[in-house]
Amino acid sequence: MLIWSGFSLAVVAMLYLSRKSLSLGMAVGAFLLAAFTLRPVQMLEALRATFADPSVLLLALVVGTIPMIGGVLERSGEMDRLVANMRIGTKPFLAIAPALLGLLPMPGGALLSAPLLERGAPQAAGDVKAAANVWFRHTLLIVYPLGSALIAAAKIAEVDVYRSIPYLLPGFLLMSLLGYVFLLRGVAGRAENVGPFSLRGLVVPLVVLLLAPALDIVLKSVFDLPYSEMSTAIGVGASLVLAVGIGRVGPSALLGVFRAMRPWKFSLIIIAVFVFLNVFTASGAPESLAALALPPAVLTVGVALVLGFVTGRIETPASIVIPIYVMSYGSMSIPTFAVTYFAAFLGYLITPTHPCISVSLEYFSTSLWAFLRKTALPFAIAVAVISVVGFLVVTGRSAG
Repeated sequence: MLIWSGFSLAVVAMLYLSRKSLSLGMAVGAFLLAAFTLRPVQMLEALRATFADPSVLLLALVVGTIPMIGGVLERSGEMDRLVANMRIGTKPFLAIAPALLGLLPMPGGALLSAPLLERGAPQAAGDVKAAANVWFRHTLLIVYPLGSALIAAAKIAEVDVYRSIPYLLPGFLLMSLLGYVFLLRGVAGRAENVGPFSLRGLVVPLVVLLLAPALDIVLKSVFDLPYSEMSTAIGVGASLVLAVGIGRVGPSALLGVFRAMRPWKFSLIIIAVFVFLNVFTASGAPESLAALALPPAVLTVGVALVLGFVTGRIETPASIVIPIYVMSYGSMSIPTFAVTYFAAFLGYLITPTHPCISVSLEYFSTSLWAFLRKTALPFAIAVAVISVVGFLVVTGRSAG
C-alpha cells in the first residue's frame, strides 16, 4: 500500500512540477517515492549510485554542452546563414528549416525557427506554418543521436544509441511523410531568400553540427573506452570548439551564450532522471507494477504514449515504462525500445503542455483548434501504425 501511495504522489508531483522544470519534478518525485518506500540509508545509496556513476556524469556533461553548440551557432549567425542558403521549394523549406533549428535544444525553441518560416514562406497560411514548425522541428529528434531524450532513454534501456537508430528510422520516415502530405498540402512556390548563394554559409554550419556524431562514431569504433559516453563528450566538445573558432565568439560573447542557453538545466535533467530511476528501482515499485501483468504492447505503446502526453516529456515515460518492462519481461530489445521511444515521442509531440505549440500559435496568430485540425489526422495515423507495430513486434518478442 505504501508503494502505491508513494508512486501515485510521485507521479502527481512530476506531472505538476515538470510543466515548469523537469529536473525539479523528477527530483521531488524521487523524494516522495523514497519517503514512502525507502529507509534514509537506502535513499542515500540511490543518490550515491547516481553521483558516483561516471557514465551518468559524462552524460550530464554531454547534454549540457549540446545547447552551447547551438547557441554559439545562433550567436555567430551561422545558423541563419545555413537556412538562408537552402535554395529550395517552400514545402521542403517548411520542413527542413525547423528540423535543423530543432537541433538547438531549448524550451520554447520554436521561437527560433518561427521567424525564419515567416520570412521564407510568407505566402503560407498561419496554421500551416504553426503546424510545420512544431511537427518538423521535433521529427528529426527521433533519430538524432545527440538528442538528450534519446541519449537518456537509451541509457535507461541499456541499448546503444547508434544501434537503435535503424529501428527508429521508419518512425522518422513515417512522421516526415505524414507531415509532408497532410501539413504542407497546397503550399507552392519557392522559399524567399535575400542575397547571393554562399556555399560556405551552407557547408560550414553543417560541418559543425555533424562533427560531434561523426567523431563519436569513429571513436567508438576505434577505441575501447571504459565508458562509451567519453567518446560522445569528446565529440560534442570538439564541435563546440569548432563553432567558437569559426564564429570568432570571444569570452564575453560565450558567457552571454551560456547565460542564454542555461546548459546547467539540461545537465540537471539527466541527474534528476537517474536519481528518480535509482529510487524507483530500489523502491519495489517496478515489481508491484509488473504484478499488474499489463500486456507488453499496452505498456510500451499505450502507457508510454499517455505518459508522454500528460508530462510533455520523453524522459519521464522512459524512466517509468522501461524498468517495469524489464521487471516483467526481461531485458528490453532494441526493436522494443524503438517502439517505446516512438510512442512516448508521439504523446510528447502533440500535448498542449508542449511549450513549442503555444509559442508557435502565438507567433503565427492562429488557434489551438486550427492547429489540431491540421495535425489530428496524421497524428492518428501514426498512433495506429505504432499500435499495430507494437502488437506485432513487442508481443512476439516478449512471448519468445
